[in-house]
Amino acid sequence: MSENQKISAVIITLNEEEYIEKCIKSLKDVVDEIVVVDSFSTDRTQEICERNHVTFKQREWEGYALTKNWANAQASHDFILSIDADEMISETLADSIKLIKVNLNSNTVYSFNRLNNYCGKWIKHAGWYPDKKIRLFAKNK
Repeated sequence: MSENQKISAVIITLNEEEYIEKCIKSLKDVVDEIVVVDSFSTDRTQEICERNHVTFKQREWEGYALTKNWANAQASHDFILSIDADEMISETLADSIKLIKVNLNSNTVYSFNRLNNYCGKWIKHAGWYPDKKIRLFAKNK
């Protein structure tokens, strides 16, 4: 049987103390490393990340694409799960990721259906669901 591929979760943050711990906890049993790149938060984001034993780095904000790409380069493993600090993966998604870890293909990108919450309500209509986003991919692609 093949050995599981290793996955680094990559999260960029700025003042995400309200959400970051839930995000990290949803990833703990799924990925092999969590990298948080923070743009010098002034809230408790750093404290929460350090308490949860993630790799925490700080870098000035350079825009979404440049910051995200720099953050991805900090990952130790060959596959990256890119997630926003205010997102959490469901148990169903966690189970799916665990199942495919043995057969991750570096020539494939994996997209997830995202369920959006707007003003405290889950939006499952008006083209907002499924909101497919590429979230898992090979670091070298």
